[in-house]
Amino acid sequence: MSGDLADGIRGTIEAIYRQESRRVFATLVRLLGDFDIAEEALHDAFRAALEQWPRDGVPANPRAWLVSTGRFKAIDGMRRRSRFEALPDEVAEQLADDLADPSGLDGEAVEDDRLRLIFTCCHPALSPDAQVALTLREVCGLTTEEIARAFLTAAPTLAQRIVRAKAKIRDARIPYQVPAREDLPVRLDAVLRVVYLVFNEGYSASFGNALMRHDLSTEAIRLGRLLIELLPDPEVLGLLALMLLHESRRSARSSPEGELILLDEQDRTLWNRDQIAEGLSLVSRALASRYVGPYALQAAIAAVHAEAPSANATDWAQITGLYEVLLRAEPSPVVELNRAVAVAMRDGPAAGLALVDAIVVEGVLADYHLAHAARADLCRRLGRTAEARAAYQRALSLVKQDAERRFLERRLRELPD
Repeated sequence: MSGDLADGIRGTIEAIYRQESRRVFATLVRLLGDFDIAEEALHDAFRAALEQWPRDGVPANPRAWLVSTGRFKAIDGMRRRSRFEALPDEVAEQLADDLADPSGLDGEAVEDDRLRLIFTCCHPALSPDAQVALTLREVCGLTTEEIARAFLTAAPTLAQRIVRAKAKIRDARIPYQVPAREDLPVRLDAVLRVVYLVFNEGYSASFGNALMRHDLSTEAIRLGRLLIELLPDPEVLGLLALMLLHESRRSARSSPEGELILLDEQDRTLWNRDQIAEGLSLVSRALASRYVGPYALQAAIAAVHAEAPSANATDWAQITGLYEVLLRAEPSPVVELNRAVAVAMRDGPAAGLALVDAIVVEGVLADYHLAHAARADLCRRLGRTAEARAAYQRALSLVKQDAERRFLERRLRELPD
């Protein structure tokens, strides 16, 4: 095989890894019954692909080939380590059955594996923090460092949390399945929180060169659709609506050079109208319920932005009111900050700055770069240049994302001396 063709196949393998690795992993967890063994099998399968595909060509069904190969290598490894005989007979029979036949590995069961895995990771036997961390790591493939940043937690602490969660699942024999319908409502909150965190990491990456990670936000939306098929709860509708309405702005959020463009400066003709229409329809369905939860309220706020023909025409009074309802439903310093920004747009920067200062003084958001960036912007608009400069510098000392850093540096340079 020529070098160019081999390079092309390696590029194909890399693309398949990005797109399919977590689906393959979820199926391997179902087949092998162990997170760590499945993770090792996943990497063994891709190593085999790097060795064989350049020689033999890409198989017709890459995902099924990877699942079958990973399962075979895992079982072979267990046999070599003399651990296979220690497995229960029924498990051994299941693992050894049809090793070389991938025909049953890419149907509806495989498509549902990630949903099964989410509910396993979000089992009530695990603490809420462990549920989220484990799902982000095992279902979505985020690194420990990425999850730690999302949690504002040290990476070693986060890693230990994940290890303990896996041990709990193994020792408690937590089943790998979607819960019965009557059990779904009590299990849903953690799942929705996880899906939203995944979307947020994709929509606005916590660190690195890329402002957005389309693979993660697309996966979160896909998981949201699966959840609606399973349980069309108003909060599930609200979460999918929220993700679609945010995702609709993707093309307008950055310049061709990758620079961040704020909402009020975006070219709204670039917004995805199909996603907006679907999001607005879902918001209407969610708000028709007697119970309106936090995701539906956030989706309603996003809907007001989506319906505004321009930034100046945005109904900031309605947005402020929705934030006040959201604060009662789910009190949070970040929601308080967002409400303060909305008040600044409705009543002027001085009113907003007073609220932001009160939040910053409390100290909960002392290390949250967006709180300092919001304060800097309000000071800039009020002509309080020295305070604006100090706030921008504080935000810069905390930001991890390159596009956001460049934006803050640009704003800092634009301040008058």
